[in-house]
Amino acid sequence: MIDRFQGFVENHHDCFERFLIIGHVTGSALILDSPGERVLLTHHKKLGRWLQPGGHADGDDDVKRVSMKEAREESGLESLEFHQVGLLDVDIHSIPARTDEPEHEHYDCRFLLQSTGSDEFVVSDESHDLSWVQMDKITDYTDEESILRMIRKAKRILSTD
Repeated sequence: MIDRFQGFVENHHDCFERFLIIGHVTGSALILDSPGERVLLTHHKKLGRWLQPGGHADGDDDVKRVSMKEAREESGLESLEFHQVGLLDVDIHSIPARTDEPEHEHYDCRFLLQSTGSDEFVVSDESHDLSWVQMDKITDYTDEESILRMIRKAKRILSTD
């Protein structure tokens, strides 16, 4: 997956633009609550699934900044910090066709964030709902391997903190 991701970025100078029809780079965040015990999932309106907050880069090649912006916009949480400096995970996944756009791929850069203030979230227009989920209960919300992989990675990181 890393080779495919790298090849996509190297071969498409406009990879951070949403208008690149075959796919584009996105940024997302697995958000930990203040005590580091739960993660925030959003029930995505367009996709109808529980996912981590995230979205389009819209031309911004700083995916770390994109992930923070999207996390704040989709959660209403203002006090967030990166739990670690680098990437938590990368993923390539298909987005189904809709009336206004064809099926395409998201090349997602994922970071681990943590709430450093209030854990009171605000549901955005992009979500049906948000929920703090115990990491051991994640399969009550999703069986998506890419999310389960992020949870496994986050648990390993938290166990060494």
